[in-house]
Amino acid sequence: MTRNITFEYPQILAEICGELVSFTHGRVGIDEDTELLGDLNLDSLQVMNLLLHVEDRFDISIPVSILPDVKTVKDLALRIEILAREG
Repeated sequence: MTRNITFEYPQILAEICGELVSFTHGRVGIDEDTELLGDLNLDSLQVMNLLLHVEDRFDISIPVSILPDVKTVKDLALRIEILAREG
């Protein structure tokens, strides 16, 4: 059985922001323009855990090659939306 679920940008953004709150324990406000490394000071383990969560949640595989271009929460959400649509 294949799933035919479409994830839209607002849902993806909300999911990422919710997950990031768990990393920051609510100490930092998170929105589209929040920089993953600069504003949140995520270490490499936290980034990998975030990516694993996102991959599981949206049933996608995130290629490592896109990571250098992902700076903000918005960048990540847009990439996830594209990957989810490509299925």
